[in-house]
Amino acid sequence: MSIPVQITFRGLPPSEAVEARINEHANKLATFHRRINQCRVMVESPHRRHQHGKLYHVRVDVTFPGGEVVVGRDPRSNHAHEDVYVAIRDAFDAARRQIQDWVRRHRDGRPRDESVVEETG
Repeated sequence: MSIPVQITFRGLPPSEAVEARINEHANKLATFHRRINQCRVMVESPHRRHQHGKLYHVRVDVTFPGGEVVVGRDPRSNHAHEDVYVAIRDAFDAARRQIQDWVRRHRDGRPRDESVVEETG
């Protein structure tokens, strides 16, 4: 199943390879929630020079009926995010965990008062 993915690049040129990797990760999310409506991803590179190289910020916003998961990985907390692919992987791993938690909470019959789950790293 293919999920509609909207990808935005800030501070770096669009890359077909990065887009392909994002689409792979987004489509894997469908195995954890089969009714995902949309996945929006923002990949940002800082404009100013850092002492240890550029750290990429990746934000993933996944919407599905009755809920939304928003994950923003803070690059300052992990120097492995000097590699855009690692930053993407970590953001999608966090999104997957949040989706699994949301599904588990709602499958177990708990109240549906949490429609947006947001995680920052």
